[in-house]
Amino acid sequence: MGDVAMTVPVLKTLLDTNPELEIIMVSRSFFAPLFNGIPRLTFVGVDLKNQYKGVAGLYRLFKELKTFQPDYIADLHDVLRTKILRFFFSMSGYKIAVIDKGRAEKKALVRAQNKVFKPLLSTHERYAGVFRRLGYQLNLEDYQPALPPLSAQVRLFLDNFQGQKIIGIAPFAAHKGKQYPLDKIEKVVQMLLEKDEEVNILLFGGGKEEKKKMDELEKINRNRIVNTAEVFDFEEELQLISRLKLMFSMDSANGHLAAIYGVPVITVWGVTHPYAGFAPLHQPVENQIIPDLNRFPQLPLSVYGNKTFERMEQMWETIEPEMIVDKILPIIN
Repeated sequence: MGDVAMTVPVLKTLLDTNPELEIIMVSRSFFAPLFNGIPRLTFVGVDLKNQYKGVAGLYRLFKELKTFQPDYIADLHDVLRTKILRFFFSMSGYKIAVIDKGRAEKKALVRAQNKVFKPLLSTHERYAGVFRRLGYQLNLEDYQPALPPLSAQVRLFLDNFQGQKIIGIAPFAAHKGKQYPLDKIEKVVQMLLEKDEEVNILLFGGGKEEKKKMDELEKINRNRIVNTAEVFDFEEELQLISRLKLMFSMDSANGHLAAIYGVPVITVWGVTHPYAGFAPLHQPVENQIIPDLNRFPQLPLSVYGNKTFERMEQMWETIEPEMIVDKILPIIN
């Protein structure tokens, strides 16, 4: 989800900068709410597991997309499915631009020997580069967030927090290497509630196991903590996120969702690192909390967090809950 979320500010800035342009955005149907309200953007939701499965299904999708009569094709993913679609479009003579994912640079950043430790181009800029190669101008510093309208349910829910500060916490990540320990997250929650009586916390996440763990976090103080899992749909979750004072997340999609709406984001990084280009948009370096690299010079180990090492517990000990709270409180105040 994070990769798709990062396209939103790029596409909106592109359209704001080039008023003659229209975009057909093709992605999984679930992501449609991310693109609601962007003028001159048409979202096409696709089911790649059933309706457009396999090469035959992708060829059918290609024929349907041709009916939009596009002038250019921009591949922001560069995976097997999009390569097959690109082949079909290229055989029909379309001009195509493809993302440069910087795979070799990222491999050098995370390798054990002869590590090349330097900041790489952000994923947002890699997306923007695709459209620049097609001849369009855009500067991501010009990005203007737009808040989504609230549903009646979300508006009624937020009315409960009039005059209060609402912080979002997304305590989970897709991989263990990016997962700040839950007992430390509990301490962060407790300290925030103790240090600021106006703070209320919304928990974001999905999956049955995650929901159970967030239910336990909610028990710390049911009056000031709400587990949003399975209460709101994705579109409504985005509405809630857009109204937060701050989002605290792992190196995960929720940080990018908050950044879409200009919400300050504090992120915690484990075996990954912001240098790989996945930091939330327009967030200052000090908002990205990383382990002590003097003690763990082998970090980062992975671009996506799907690797671990023996001293994971010791690694997380270098990021104390107090460090996170000390970042959050000045921002929300």
